[in-house]
Amino acid sequence: MSAATATQDVPRSALIRAFVASLSGTALEWYDFAIYNVAAAVVLGPLFFPSSEPLTATLLAFSTYAVGYLSRPLGGFLFGRLGDKIGRKRVLVTTLLITGVATLLIGLLPTHSAIGPTAGVLLVLLRFAQGVGLGGEWGGAVLLSSEYGNPAQRGFWASAAQIGPPAGNLMANGVLALLGVALSDEAFMSWGWRVAFLLSAVLVIFGLWIRVKLEETPVFKAIEERGERPSAPISEVFRTQTRPLIAAVLCRVGPDVLYALHTVFVLTYLTTQLKLPRNVGLIAVLIASGFQLFLMPLAGWLSDRVNRRGLYAAAAVCGAVWPFVLFPLIDTRSWPLIVLGVVVGLGFHAFMYGPQAAFIAEQFTERLRYTGSSLAYTLAGVIGGAVAPLLFTALLAGFKTWVVVGIYVSVACAVTLVGLRLGRDPEEAEVQPLSSTFSVVSR
Repeated sequence: MSAATATQDVPRSALIRAFVASLSGTALEWYDFAIYNVAAAVVLGPLFFPSSEPLTATLLAFSTYAVGYLSRPLGGFLFGRLGDKIGRKRVLVTTLLITGVATLLIGLLPTHSAIGPTAGVLLVLLRFAQGVGLGGEWGGAVLLSSEYGNPAQRGFWASAAQIGPPAGNLMANGVLALLGVALSDEAFMSWGWRVAFLLSAVLVIFGLWIRVKLEETPVFKAIEERGERPSAPISEVFRTQTRPLIAAVLCRVGPDVLYALHTVFVLTYLTTQLKLPRNVGLIAVLIASGFQLFLMPLAGWLSDRVNRRGLYAAAAVCGAVWPFVLFPLIDTRSWPLIVLGVVVGLGFHAFMYGPQAAFIAEQFTERLRYTGSSLAYTLAGVIGGAVAPLLFTALLAGFKTWVVVGIYVSVACAVTLVGLRLGRDPEEAEVQPLSSTFSVVSR
């Protein structure tokens, strides 16, 4: 049974639940991850890595940011393998729990002033756990919605998982912005930042409630029926899917670096270089993330109607050029121009990230898609998003100009174009016409 025939007669209610489960789960996990990302740029440096030089404290805080990316491959290897062997649903419940518990504990963690260097060590360990959970989350979330949906509309349905990062970022920045407005700087630095981490407990409970009620995907059930579950999916991916894996890894680098620039480094640049209030950057990212909630599914939908790789490539070219417009806008210190710069930059990111899930899933065969997608996602994170904030900060400190930061982003987007060139479009048999092979039955 093919993917198309496996999804015949899927109840509309199940399709909607799968979309919501994919979106809500990744949104909740990215809320957890984004809370840390923003806090690393604003408060974690002085609280857990105090130093007389603010830039040094920021670098140390961003080093724990990188740990969350470096641990993702472990989650990708472990949970990607399990997702192809035992199913998508059970793995996704586990990944949500891991990330949620780690984030809750960060909110309870004593700072350097209370327990000394041990605070930084514990923070790194919890950040590591966050990365493991998220490393196993993305590939399964993509398949959860796309394997329920019409294969001819894979770009749109798979974008459910892609909406998670801006939704989580929106919630994270919104909570921190509200706390920043409601509290004094002293109160925010003392205990206010913890509230944002502790709120994850409520959000994780909601995500678990959605996922536990959902059945396994029709495509995985069909693989089980055919007796085609892989016994060693990781080695099989490396042995038989080498080019697809390389293509999928490289295509992610540009979007990851562009996202880190606009959601993490911009906050640091505004506060440490331009000496602007913290909320200026937070609100700009908040507004841009709101636009992304609509732009990502739009980009996914559009990629079902035009060539997916072509749309992705056009956005990558725009992303390569944009930093050379972004920083002059930011340097004006004009709040409307700062917002414009971040909104447009994350708009280009959305038109890469929206079609990305479908493009990566299409590189691999059905029986190896969880493993292949997870490995691509996590390995790309190591060379893309993990080191980006550290390199941004180091380049700015070393060269005293944002131009080198812009060149770095351009190179990352060029790497994405190479990945797209190596990748493939789906064959006709993999994307069957809606009228002939797929129907959603209202029940």
